[in-house]
Parts: sequence; C-alpha cells; structure tokens
Amino acid sequence: MERSFVMIKPDGVQRSLMGDIISRFERAGLKFAGFKFFILDADRCLKHYNKDDAWFSEKGALIVKDRESAGLPIEKEAIEYGRDIVNQLVTFMTSGPVLAMVLEGNQAVGIVKKLVGGTEPLTSDVGTIRGDYTLDSYAMAGVDGRAVRNLIHCSDKPEEAEREIDLWFTADELVKYKLVQEKILYDVNLDGILE
Repeated sequence: MERSFVMIKPDGVQRSLMGDIISRFERAGLKFAGFKFFILDADRCLKHYNKDDAWFSEKGALIVKDRESAGLPIEKEAIEYGRDIVNQLVTFMTSGPVLAMVLEGNQAVGIVKKLVGGTEPLTSDVGTIRGDYTLDSYAMAGVDGRAVRNLIHCSDKPEEAEREIDLWFTADELVKYKLVQEKILYDVNLDGILE
C-alpha cells in the first residue's frame, strides 16, 4: 500500500467541488486515511512547496517568455519571477480554507496524479479533475501576477507524499481500517466472497 497527499485548494472549496473530487478518488478504489479542513499558515505552506534556485530559474524563464509574448516589460531576473510563483502560491493557498487528505492504495501517487491531471489546466486532459473543472493557464496567471487556480495539489513522488503527509498530519490523525472493496481489489483468490 502506498500513500499519497492531496489538498483541495481554496478555489476548489469556494466552487463547491469537494464532493465531486472526493468521489473520483473513491470510484478509482483509493481509500482515505485522513481528512483535515483548515486554513494554511504561511510558514508551513512555504515548507510544503520546498523549491530551490534551479526550479525558480526554470519557471521564471517561462514567465519571462510569456511576458515577452504578451508585449509586457521584463522588470526583473527570471529567478525573481520564479520566486514570485511560490509567494503568489502562498498568498493564494492561505486565502481561504483547504481540504487536505491522505489516500492509500496500490501505486496511490501515480493513480492520484492520473486522476488530477497536469498542473496547467489549459493542457490537462479531458476526464481529469483539472481538465474537467477549470480553464486557467500558466500564461494568464503569469501575466496577472497570481497563482494558477488549478483546484488541487497532489504529490509527485512517493517520497514527496511522505514528506507532505508528515508536514500536515500527525500519525494519530491517520486512521487504519479495512474496506470491503479491498477484497475485490487486492485478494488474489477472492477468499470468502461466496457463502
């Protein structure tokens, strides 16, 4: 069993999409181990995003390119535009309540990423949460000087999931239990199905 971390962002909460998003994970066969509804604090939010200068430079270069395409002035170095992304994310993520979740299942991180879709809603596949429920883009967010509103955060790798889970949940906030559906999903011989 693998665990994944998911957070419905303030735009997902405000648009009343929590139930739809949760049902997608349930229909896939994932099990919930924890829920927490709260307003993020800025310090832990910065720790959550955990980005380095290489990331800031790479993402900032994309913003510079978008600004050039839009005919907007380039007012700072690419790395500063990259740092602005995280600062804008913190401002956005602390603007209202979020719903944090821990999900469990076979290859939970990969399954969750597939259901959520790519981080940019504009290029996210139809049938994914981001592809179906939002229409924002990196370019529009970059030109507007705000975080992209893509409804949901999910972990990229199992190691990242464990780090994020430890950041937002204590061990006693996670529940261990069995679901009847686990017999169908994981029991090789389906022992006990017939009476």
